[in-house]
Amino acid sequence: MSIVLNGKEIAEDILKNIKSETEKFKSAPKLVIILVGDNEASQIYVRNKCLAANKAGIEAKLLTFNANTAPEVLSAQIEQLNADQNVHGIIIQLPLPPAFDADALLSQVNPLKDVDGFHPLNAGLLQNNNPAAFAPATARAVMTLLEKTGINLSGKNALVIGRSRIVGKPVAQMLLNKNCTVTIAHSKTLGLPYLLQNADIVVAACGQPKMIKGNMIKKGAVVIDVGINRDSEGKLCGDVDFETAKDVASFITPVPKGVGPMTIALLLQNTLDAYLKQKHA
Repeated sequence: MSIVLNGKEIAEDILKNIKSETEKFKSAPKLVIILVGDNEASQIYVRNKCLAANKAGIEAKLLTFNANTAPEVLSAQIEQLNADQNVHGIIIQLPLPPAFDADALLSQVNPLKDVDGFHPLNAGLLQNNNPAAFAPATARAVMTLLEKTGINLSGKNALVIGRSRIVGKPVAQMLLNKNCTVTIAHSKTLGLPYLLQNADIVVAACGQPKMIKGNMIKKGAVVIDVGINRDSEGKLCGDVDFETAKDVASFITPVPKGVGPMTIALLLQNTLDAYLKQKHA
């Protein structure tokens, strides 16, 4: 039976620590979230971010735009936020409606306020293992959960299933920075069962409900499940079949109450870090 890593409890501790820091400041760090369109999942994520920010003593402001907004209007708004010294973190909630060039808009955000870690400069700093980099919050959440296991990551075989810039690529880079031997798998990968059987660490971020079964996992592996899906009964589940995997893994994250709340907590930690960087710049 594995040890379940309770992301919700760990996230609550992180929020308390952030709160203890923000209480020392004359003015609260300010996070601005840009939401475009009416994506229901995005609305839920944004609401949860704002609630957590309030707990942590961070001011969160939501700016909403309809899907028909001209891209130049959004671009002008980003420039305004970049110039506002009272704004310390900027998030463009993804996905954006098809009419918007997400890469162009993300690249427009001031890298010092890029608390999502999607600006090319932050991606490059992360690749070079530069501590000045803002790492994407979900990737940072994965690494924090791995730290909580107390396992020495150096030399371990790590399998990252998924190659998005939000999770797969930055997690792989951060694992490399910890001296893991890293394999990135994805929808085109052949021989996934073989890779799973040889992985000491599995980070599942492929968006396929319960795709990874317990009999596919190496005995004693650490399993971090980033997936958020609905099963055939409409219940939330991960990319890993938790019920079968928990009897094989040494550590495992549940869905929900695993990586999700940790992502929000680490996003707010990035916001606090951005505030401190800008105050000392």
